[in-house]
Amino acid sequence: MKLKLNRPVVFFDLETTGTNISADRIVEISMVKLHPDGRVVEKTRRINPEMPIPAEATAIHHITDDDVAAEPTFRQVAASLAQQLIGCDIAGFNSNRFDIPLLDAEFERAGVDFDFSKARFIDVQTIYHKKEPRTLVAAYRYYCGAELEGAHGALADTRATMEVLLAQLERYDDLPTEVGALSEYACANRNVDIAGRLIYDDQNREIINFGKYKGRVAEEVLEKDPGYYSWIMQGDFPRNTKKVFTRIRLRAKK
Repeated sequence: MKLKLNRPVVFFDLETTGTNISADRIVEISMVKLHPDGRVVEKTRRINPEMPIPAEATAIHHITDDDVAAEPTFRQVAASLAQQLIGCDIAGFNSNRFDIPLLDAEFERAGVDFDFSKARFIDVQTIYHKKEPRTLVAAYRYYCGAELEGAHGALADTRATMEVLLAQLERYDDLPTEVGALSEYACANRNVDIAGRLIYDDQNREIINFGKYKGRVAEEVLEKDPGYYSWIMQGDFPRNTKKVFTRIRLRAKK
């Protein structure tokens, strides 16, 4: 195995009620923990989202309200899930933009203050898009030479993500094999927050990466437009993004 680990990497995937990070909920989570000694530990759990699963979501992952009616809520399993992530790096497919912010939001709702800043993130989709821009099914076909059976099931997608990353490392000699360097490569930008709403520029300043102030220095915007901070706090943004804006605002007031 070319991937060099000094601590475990948890590959994970979520199936959800939808794609709204603030409003939607997890219905299934799979984790595949790859240890430095090569051991692989798989865990999958379905979650009662405490809300109806829309038909369009069920059409993708095939999980119905009846399937999760007797399952625990996220609040009941949050502490156990957080424990499995402690001391690990985290990998997924489109995980930096969706899965990690949604998981962070679920932890917040459950009252679990998990510190994602201690983990390094590897978004396999970013590597794939830099090399061969397609989807997970196409990535699996391209890198692993097989069709992905059970696509849009959390465990199948999680296994496939791990296998694609390991195949990418075998295929591309210029890819770094150490997790820290690989995490940097897998970032489309130098993100300040997990979702990339703020990025660092070449002077290590936090730059807003969306909306009417895109490309502007966040600290300057917060100083000149105080109402912008209130809009962020009241808006449909991940908890981590709001924390970063708050940190910048407090720093500017010192």
